Amino acid sequence: MWAIGAIVVVVLALVACLGFCIWKKCINKGKKPKKARERKGGRGRRKKEGAGEGEEGKEGEGKEGEEEEKENFGKLEFTLDYNFTDNQLIVGILQAENLPAMDMGGTSDPYVKVYMLPDKKKKFETKVQRKNLCPVFNETFIFKIPYQELGGQTLVLQVFDFDRFGKHDVIGQISIPMNSVDLAQPLHEWRDLVGGEKEEVEKLGDICISLRYVPTAGKLTINIMEAKHLKAMDCGGLSDPFVKVVLQHQGKRLKKKKTTVKQNTLNPYFNESFSFEIPFGQIQKVQVLITVYDYDKLGSNDAIGKVWIGFGASGVGLRHWSDMLANPRRPVAQWHALCPEEEVDEALKKPIR
Repeated sequence: MWAIGAIVVVVLALVACLGFCIWKKCINKGKKPKKARERKGGRGRRKKEGAGEGEEGKEGEGKEGEEEEKENFGKLEFTLDYNFTDNQLIVGILQAENLPAMDMGGTSDPYVKVYMLPDKKKKFETKVQRKNLCPVFNETFIFKIPYQELGGQTLVLQVFDFDRFGKHDVIGQISIPMNSVDLAQPLHEWRDLVGGEKEEVEKLGDICISLRYVPTAGKLTINIMEAKHLKAMDCGGLSDPFVKVVLQHQGKRLKKKKTTVKQNTLNPYFNESFSFEIPFGQIQKVQVLITVYDYDKLGSNDAIGKVWIGFGASGVGLRHWSDMLANPRRPVAQWHALCPEEEVDEALKKPIR
Protein backbone atom coordinates (compact mmCIF):
# COMPACT_ATOMS: atom_id res chain seq x y z
CA MET A 1 0.00 0.00 0.00
CA TRP A 2 2.83 2.34 0.86
CA ALA A 3 4.34 1.81 -2.57
CA ILE A 4 1.12 2.82 -4.30
CA GLY A 5 0.90 5.99 -2.15
CA ALA A 6 4.45 6.98 -3.04
CA ILE A 7 3.75 6.58 -6.74
CA VAL A 8 0.65 8.80 -6.45
CA VAL A 9 2.66 11.51 -4.68
CA VAL A 10 5.39 11.48 -7.34
CA VAL A 11 2.81 11.72 -10.17
CA LEU A 12 1.07 14.71 -8.51
CA ALA A 13 4.41 16.47 -8.05
CA LEU A 14 5.31 16.01 -11.71
CA VAL A 15 1.90 17.37 -12.80
CA ALA A 16 2.30 20.43 -10.56
CA CYS A 17 5.80 21.17 -11.94
CA LEU A 18 4.59 20.86 -15.51
CA GLY A 19 1.66 23.25 -14.85
CA PHE A 20 3.93 25.85 -13.25
CA CYS A 21 6.34 25.77 -16.22
CA ILE A 22 3.51 26.26 -18.73
CA TRP A 23 2.06 29.22 -16.75
CA LYS A 24 5.44 31.00 -16.47
CA LYS A 25 6.12 30.58 -20.19
CA CYS A 26 2.78 32.17 -21.06
CA ILE A 27 3.43 35.16 -18.78
CA ASN A 28 6.90 35.85 -20.17
CA LYS A 29 5.66 35.59 -23.75
CA GLY A 30 3.47 38.66 -23.31
CA LYS A 31 6.36 40.86 -22.02
CA LYS A 32 9.11 42.56 -24.07
CA PRO A 33 12.65 42.78 -22.82
CA LYS A 34 13.20 45.74 -20.50
CA LYS A 35 16.10 47.17 -22.53
CA ALA A 36 14.11 47.04 -25.77
CA ARG A 37 11.24 48.92 -24.13
CA GLU A 38 13.58 51.59 -22.78
CA ARG A 39 15.35 52.03 -26.15
CA LYS A 40 12.08 52.41 -28.02
CA GLY A 41 10.36 54.64 -25.49
CA GLY A 42 13.50 56.68 -24.72
CA ARG A 43 14.04 57.69 -28.35
CA GLY A 44 10.45 58.85 -28.66
CA ARG A 45 10.48 60.80 -25.41
CA ARG A 46 13.83 62.45 -26.08
CA LYS A 47 12.75 63.47 -29.53
CA LYS A 48 9.46 64.86 -28.28
CA GLU A 49 11.03 66.68 -25.35
CA GLY A 50 13.74 68.11 -27.56
CA ALA A 51 11.15 69.38 -30.01
CA GLY A 52 9.19 70.97 -27.18
CA GLU A 53 12.26 72.72 -25.83
CA GLY A 54 13.07 74.02 -29.29
CA GLU A 55 9.55 75.33 -29.77
CA GLU A 56 9.56 76.96 -26.33
CA GLY A 57 12.96 78.50 -27.03
CA LYS A 58 11.77 79.92 -30.33
CA GLU A 59 8.60 81.23 -28.69
CA GLY A 60 10.60 82.81 -25.84
CA GLU A 61 13.02 84.42 -28.29
CA GLY A 62 10.07 85.78 -30.26
CA LYS A 63 8.49 87.29 -27.16
CA GLU A 64 11.74 88.85 -26.02
CA GLY A 65 12.25 90.27 -29.47
CA GLU A 66 8.80 91.83 -29.43
CA GLU A 67 9.44 93.37 -26.00
CA GLU A 68 12.75 94.78 -27.19
CA GLU A 69 11.12 96.18 -30.28
CA LYS A 70 8.33 98.04 -28.47
CA GLU A 71 8.29 99.20 -24.86
CA ASN A 72 4.90 100.16 -23.47
CA PHE A 73 4.41 103.77 -22.37
CA GLY A 74 0.61 103.76 -22.68
CA LYS A 75 -1.51 106.02 -24.85
CA LEU A 76 -3.31 109.36 -24.53
CA GLU A 77 -6.61 110.67 -25.88
CA PHE A 78 -6.69 114.40 -26.68
CA THR A 79 -8.42 117.02 -28.81
CA LEU A 80 -7.19 120.08 -30.69
CA ASP A 81 -9.26 122.98 -31.97
CA TYR A 82 -8.46 126.51 -33.10
CA ASN A 83 -10.64 129.55 -32.60
CA PHE A 84 -9.75 131.83 -35.52
CA THR A 85 -11.82 134.70 -34.13
CA ASP A 86 -9.97 134.88 -30.80
CA ASN A 87 -6.61 133.41 -31.94
CA GLN A 88 -6.90 130.57 -29.42
CA LEU A 89 -5.50 127.05 -29.62
CA ILE A 90 -7.76 124.88 -27.44
CA VAL A 91 -6.17 121.67 -26.12
CA GLY A 92 -8.31 119.00 -24.47
CA ILE A 93 -6.70 116.27 -22.35
CA LEU A 94 -9.33 113.54 -22.09
CA GLN A 95 -7.84 110.30 -20.73
CA ALA A 96 -4.95 107.85 -20.83
CA GLU A 97 -4.80 104.06 -20.99
CA ASN A 98 -2.36 101.27 -20.15
CA LEU A 99 0.18 103.50 -18.44
CA PRO A 100 3.19 101.65 -16.98
CA ALA A 101 3.36 101.26 -13.20
CA MET A 102 5.98 103.63 -11.78
CA ASP A 103 5.38 103.03 -8.05
CA MET A 104 6.31 100.00 -5.95
CA GLY A 105 2.64 99.24 -5.35
CA GLY A 106 2.11 98.54 -9.07
CA THR A 107 0.33 101.83 -9.85
CA SER A 108 1.13 105.42 -10.85
CA ASP A 109 -0.10 108.91 -9.91
CA PRO A 110 -0.28 110.44 -13.39
CA TYR A 111 -0.83 114.00 -14.53
CA VAL A 112 -0.25 115.72 -17.88
CA LYS A 113 1.88 118.78 -18.53
CA VAL A 114 0.98 120.79 -21.65
CA TYR A 115 3.30 123.34 -23.25
CA MET A 116 4.56 124.70 -26.57
CA LEU A 117 8.06 124.61 -28.02
CA PRO A 118 10.30 126.49 -28.44
CA ASP A 119 8.60 128.94 -26.03
CA LYS A 120 8.02 127.00 -22.78
CA LYS A 121 7.01 129.98 -20.64
CA LYS A 122 3.32 129.12 -20.57
CA LYS A 123 2.69 125.65 -19.14
CA PHE A 124 -0.46 123.94 -17.96
CA GLU A 125 -0.91 120.86 -15.80
CA THR A 126 -3.89 118.61 -15.20
CA LYS A 127 -4.91 117.40 -11.78
CA VAL A 128 -3.15 114.30 -10.42
CA GLN A 129 -5.15 111.08 -10.69
CA ARG A 130 -4.03 108.99 -7.72
CA LYS A 131 -3.13 105.30 -8.16
CA ASN A 132 -4.55 104.97 -11.65
CA LEU A 133 -3.10 103.43 -14.82
CA CYS A 134 -6.14 104.42 -16.91
CA PRO A 135 -6.85 107.97 -15.65
CA VAL A 136 -9.65 110.23 -16.90
CA PHE A 137 -8.77 113.95 -16.94
CA ASN A 138 -11.34 115.83 -19.10
CA GLU A 139 -9.51 119.16 -18.79
CA THR A 140 -9.14 121.96 -21.34
CA PHE A 141 -6.31 124.49 -21.77
CA ILE A 142 -6.08 127.54 -24.00
CA PHE A 143 -3.01 129.05 -25.68
CA LYS A 144 -3.48 132.50 -27.16
CA ILE A 145 -1.32 132.33 -30.30
CA PRO A 146 -1.88 134.08 -33.65
CA TYR A 147 -2.48 131.54 -36.42
CA GLN A 148 0.46 132.74 -38.51
CA GLU A 149 2.85 131.95 -35.61
CA LEU A 150 1.58 128.40 -34.99
CA GLY A 151 3.42 126.75 -37.89
CA GLY A 152 6.83 127.05 -36.26
CA GLN A 153 5.74 125.63 -32.91
CA THR A 154 5.36 122.15 -31.44
CA LEU A 155 2.74 121.13 -28.90
CA VAL A 156 4.07 118.78 -26.19
CA LEU A 157 1.80 116.60 -24.04
CA GLN A 158 3.99 115.09 -21.33
CA VAL A 159 2.68 112.51 -18.83
CA PHE A 160 4.37 112.45 -15.41
CA ASP A 161 4.14 110.26 -12.32
CA PHE A 162 3.61 112.56 -9.33
CA ASP A 163 5.88 112.02 -6.32
CA ARG A 164 5.30 114.11 -3.20
CA PHE A 165 8.81 113.60 -1.81
CA GLY A 166 10.98 113.37 -4.89
CA LYS A 167 11.37 114.11 -8.57
CA HIS A 168 8.38 113.50 -10.81
CA ASP A 169 9.22 110.77 -13.33
CA VAL A 170 8.39 111.18 -17.01
CA ILE A 171 6.12 108.32 -18.12
CA GLY A 172 5.92 109.32 -21.79
CA GLN A 173 5.04 112.12 -24.14
CA ILE A 174 3.54 113.14 -27.47
CA SER A 175 5.08 115.87 -29.63
CA ILE A 176 2.84 117.43 -32.29
CA PRO A 177 4.43 119.80 -34.86
CA MET A 178 1.67 122.31 -35.52
CA ASN A 179 2.55 122.56 -39.21
CA SER A 180 1.43 118.91 -39.54
CA VAL A 181 -2.08 119.57 -38.20
CA ASP A 182 -5.05 120.75 -40.26
CA LEU A 183 -6.71 123.22 -37.89
CA ALA A 184 -9.58 123.89 -40.27
CA GLN A 185 -11.47 121.20 -38.37
CA PRO A 186 -11.25 119.84 -34.82
CA LEU A 187 -8.83 116.98 -34.19
CA HIS A 188 -9.74 114.08 -31.86
CA GLU A 189 -7.15 111.30 -31.52
CA TRP A 190 -5.63 108.51 -29.48
CA ARG A 191 -1.84 108.38 -29.77
CA ASP A 192 0.81 106.12 -28.30
CA LEU A 193 3.12 107.77 -25.80
CA VAL A 194 6.84 107.57 -26.50
CA GLY A 195 9.76 107.79 -24.11
CA GLY A 196 9.89 111.35 -22.83
CA GLU A 197 12.97 113.47 -22.40
CA LYS A 198 13.23 115.48 -19.22
CA GLU A 199 13.15 119.20 -19.79
CA GLU A 200 16.60 120.72 -19.89
CA VAL A 201 16.29 123.55 -17.39
CA GLU A 202 18.72 125.11 -14.98
CA LYS A 203 18.64 123.26 -11.68
CA LEU A 204 18.17 125.72 -8.82
CA GLY A 205 17.39 123.14 -6.14
CA ASP A 206 14.38 121.92 -4.17
CA ILE A 207 12.76 122.97 -0.91
CA CYS A 208 10.57 120.95 1.45
CA ILE A 209 7.71 122.88 3.06
CA SER A 210 5.01 121.79 5.50
CA LEU A 211 1.64 123.58 5.63
CA ARG A 212 -1.00 123.33 8.35
CA TYR A 213 -4.24 125.28 8.71
CA VAL A 214 -6.66 125.19 11.65
CA PRO A 215 -9.99 126.69 10.46
CA THR A 216 -11.51 127.16 13.94
CA ALA A 217 -8.51 129.18 15.14
CA GLY A 218 -7.80 130.80 11.77
CA LYS A 219 -4.14 129.82 12.12
CA LEU A 220 -1.80 129.03 9.23
CA THR A 221 1.54 127.43 10.12
CA ILE A 222 4.35 127.24 7.56
CA ASN A 223 7.36 125.09 8.37
CA ILE A 224 10.49 125.53 6.28
CA MET A 225 11.95 122.06 6.70
CA GLU A 226 14.99 121.73 4.44
CA ALA A 227 16.43 122.33 0.97
CA LYS A 228 18.65 120.23 -1.25
CA HIS A 229 20.85 120.56 -4.33
CA LEU A 230 20.82 124.35 -4.20
CA LYS A 231 22.65 126.24 -6.91
CA ALA A 232 26.17 127.27 -5.82
CA MET A 233 26.34 131.08 -5.65
CA ASP A 234 29.78 131.62 -4.07
CA CYS A 235 33.23 131.28 -5.63
CA GLY A 236 34.02 128.28 -3.44
CA GLY A 237 31.12 126.27 -4.93
CA LEU A 238 28.80 126.72 -1.95
CA SER A 239 26.08 129.10 -0.73
CA ASP A 240 24.91 130.69 2.52
CA PRO A 241 21.17 130.10 2.17
CA PHE A 242 18.24 131.50 4.10
CA VAL A 243 14.52 131.57 3.28
CA LYS A 244 12.09 134.48 3.17
CA VAL A 245 8.35 133.79 3.52
CA VAL A 246 5.88 136.42 2.26
CA LEU A 247 2.12 136.21 2.76
CA GLN A 248 -0.19 138.03 0.34
CA HIS A 249 -3.96 138.36 0.13
CA GLN A 250 -5.28 139.15 -3.36
CA GLY A 251 -1.91 140.68 -4.28
CA LYS A 252 -1.55 142.79 -1.13
CA ARG A 253 1.38 141.93 1.16
CA LEU A 254 0.28 140.99 4.69
CA LYS A 255 3.37 139.71 6.53
CA LYS A 256 6.89 138.46 5.94
CA LYS A 257 9.27 136.22 7.91
CA LYS A 258 12.72 134.77 7.31
CA THR A 259 14.81 131.89 8.58
CA THR A 260 18.33 131.93 9.99
CA VAL A 261 21.28 131.76 7.59
CA LYS A 262 22.97 128.38 7.08
CA GLN A 263 26.65 128.87 6.24
CA ASN A 264 28.53 127.08 3.45
CA THR A 265 25.99 124.47 2.40
CA LEU A 266 23.89 123.48 -0.60
CA ASN A 267 21.70 121.17 1.49
CA PRO A 268 20.56 123.24 4.47
CA TYR A 269 18.31 121.93 7.25
CA PHE A 270 16.08 124.63 8.79
CA ASN A 271 13.00 123.14 10.51
CA GLU A 272 11.74 126.65 11.35
CA SER A 273 8.03 127.38 11.74
CA PHE A 274 6.08 130.60 11.24
CA SER A 275 2.44 131.14 12.23
CA PHE A 276 0.00 133.61 10.68
CA GLU A 277 -3.52 134.61 11.70
CA ILE A 278 -5.73 134.14 8.63
CA PRO A 279 -9.53 134.06 9.06
CA PHE A 280 -11.30 131.16 7.36
CA GLY A 281 -13.10 133.56 5.01
CA GLN A 282 -9.78 134.81 3.59
CA ILE A 283 -7.68 131.64 3.37
CA GLN A 284 -8.92 130.73 -0.13
CA LYS A 285 -7.36 133.92 -1.61
CA VAL A 286 -4.01 133.77 0.20
CA GLN A 287 -0.72 133.51 -1.69
CA VAL A 288 2.47 132.20 -0.07
CA LEU A 289 5.72 133.29 -1.73
CA ILE A 290 8.85 131.49 -0.56
CA THR A 291 12.25 132.66 -1.80
CA VAL A 292 15.63 131.08 -1.07
CA TYR A 293 18.45 133.64 -0.92
CA ASP A 294 22.22 133.43 -0.75
CA TYR A 295 23.35 135.69 2.08
CA ASP A 296 26.08 138.18 1.18
CA LYS A 297 27.76 140.06 4.00
CA LEU A 298 29.21 142.79 1.77
CA GLY A 299 26.57 143.19 -0.91
CA SER A 300 22.94 142.47 -1.74
CA ASN A 301 21.53 139.01 -1.14
CA ASP A 302 21.08 137.02 -4.37
CA ALA A 303 17.89 135.06 -4.98
CA ILE A 304 18.56 131.38 -5.74
CA GLY A 305 14.96 130.50 -6.53
CA LYS A 306 11.33 131.07 -5.66
CA VAL A 307 8.12 129.09 -5.04
CA TRP A 308 4.50 130.25 -5.33
CA ILE A 309 1.91 128.36 -3.29
CA GLY A 310 -1.80 129.05 -2.91
CA PHE A 311 -4.30 131.22 -4.75
CA GLY A 312 -3.51 131.56 -8.46
CA ALA A 313 -0.63 129.08 -8.38
CA SER A 314 -0.44 126.08 -10.71
CA GLY A 315 0.97 122.59 -10.63
CA VAL A 316 2.57 121.49 -7.35
CA GLY A 317 1.98 124.89 -5.72
CA LEU A 318 -1.77 124.63 -6.20
CA ARG A 319 -1.94 120.93 -5.30
CA HIS A 320 -0.07 121.44 -2.04
CA TRP A 321 -2.44 124.25 -1.03
CA SER A 322 -5.50 122.18 -1.98
CA ASP A 323 -4.22 119.21 0.02
CA MET A 324 -3.74 121.44 3.07
CA LEU A 325 -7.29 122.81 2.85
CA ALA A 326 -8.67 119.29 2.36
CA ASN A 327 -6.87 118.06 5.50
CA PRO A 328 -7.52 120.68 8.23
CA ARG A 329 -5.38 120.57 11.41
CA ARG A 330 -2.96 118.13 9.76
CA PRO A 331 0.53 119.15 8.55
CA VAL A 332 1.03 118.40 4.85
CA ALA A 333 4.64 118.28 3.61
CA GLN A 334 5.72 118.66 0.00
CA TRP A 335 8.92 119.12 -2.01
CA HIS A 336 8.90 122.04 -4.47
CA ALA A 337 11.34 122.69 -7.29
CA LEU A 338 12.71 126.24 -7.13
CA CYS A 339 11.93 128.47 -10.11
CA PRO A 340 13.77 131.60 -11.25
CA GLU A 341 12.60 134.60 -9.20
CA GLU A 342 11.91 136.74 -12.27
CA GLU A 343 9.76 133.97 -13.79
CA VAL A 344 7.54 133.77 -10.68
CA ASP A 345 7.33 137.57 -10.37
CA GLU A 346 6.27 137.82 -14.02
CA ALA A 347 3.56 135.20 -13.49
CA LEU A 348 2.27 137.09 -10.42
CA LYS A 349 1.64 140.18 -12.56
CA LYS A 350 -0.77 138.34 -14.83
CA PRO A 351 -4.49 138.43 -13.98
CA ILE A 352 -5.71 135.25 -12.29
CA ARG A 353 -8.48 133.44 -14.12
